[in-house]
Amino acid sequence: MSTTQTSKIEIRKATSSKISGVDFQNLSFGAVFTDHLFECDFKNGEWQNPVIKPYAPILMDPSSKVFHYGQAIFEGMKAYKDDNNDVWLFRPDENFKRFNNSAVRMAMPEVPEAIFMDGLNELLKIDQEWVQKGNGSSMYIRPFMIATGAGVVANPSDEYKFMILLSPAQSYYAGEVKVIIAEHYSRAANGGIGAAKAAGNYAAQFYPTNLANKDGFQQVIWTDDATHTKLEEAGTMNVFFRINDTLLTAPTSERILDGITRKSLIAMAEKEGLNVEVRPVIVSELVEAAKNGSLKEIFGAGTAAVISVIKGFSYQDVYYEMAPVENSYAALLKEKLTNLQNKLSEDTFGWTVKVQ
Repeated sequence: MSTTQTSKIEIRKATSSKISGVDFQNLSFGAVFTDHLFECDFKNGEWQNPVIKPYAPILMDPSSKVFHYGQAIFEGMKAYKDDNNDVWLFRPDENFKRFNNSAVRMAMPEVPEAIFMDGLNELLKIDQEWVQKGNGSSMYIRPFMIATGAGVVANPSDEYKFMILLSPAQSYYAGEVKVIIAEHYSRAANGGIGAAKAAGNYAAQFYPTNLANKDGFQQVIWTDDATHTKLEEAGTMNVFFRINDTLLTAPTSERILDGITRKSLIAMAEKEGLNVEVRPVIVSELVEAAKNGSLKEIFGAGTAAVISVIKGFSYQDVYYEMAPVENSYAALLKEKLTNLQNKLSEDTFGWTVKVQ
């Protein structure tokens, strides 16, 4: 293992690479990681010197507060390689801002932009061979922070670890899915942490999602906690509904994550001249549209999923199958977005950032 220093980041390179043993055509999402990771600790009230080092397990005290009080946040990002072998990030500034918003909500220290962006950029440069070309291929990026301070007193930690992992990816949630609309369980509540990418938000979804899986559904469409009448998110994704020729999605709130793919699709749809309404979408409205034939499409949107078409939904033990649709908004927007991300079309929005 060789050691160098670049832009105040210590770099310890792996002596050999795992890349030759990876089948990039048959990747399970989030199961394969590159040769290196980025790490920076927060101690004594300040961020320490960052390091890029070989991917390996980390050693932690069993009383670390992340294990007991759940101080853990993360982000999901992607990088893409174009035909010139240049690597591009998609809207990394938005991920950085959202990460620190999550940190504030979870009483964790904000990560300085230089540590976040320089660490990410340098890590991608070192492991750039792992970024595959081609529409549908990408590098999934997982920045995260956990509380590492020792002790089981119920208060915020005084030590934290910020890390970035890289995982080569193909499409996530591939194919069409069936969903069930939640009538009892909720993803988040007003005054809670639904707008933060906190680890506990996702753990709380697992049980009701498992129940849905047993009934033959892949995901749950979450409803508001107070009345269970407002449609909010689909699984780990934001959700869109097309009724006639209007594209609907719920506004962000304390309960709904401010999805970067979501806001990008809204901007692209408006540029394409589609009618977009950001407003509460009511369950009864969706059911009525399904019954009278005006419901044309439902799809989820997220960094990992990009766009995931929903084949049908169940509510109060009645299943509503989506009929095939011509001139699909989901297909149009997915093509527009992935072409932009892969540099196959001009980025008129200024969303892509070159790794250099």
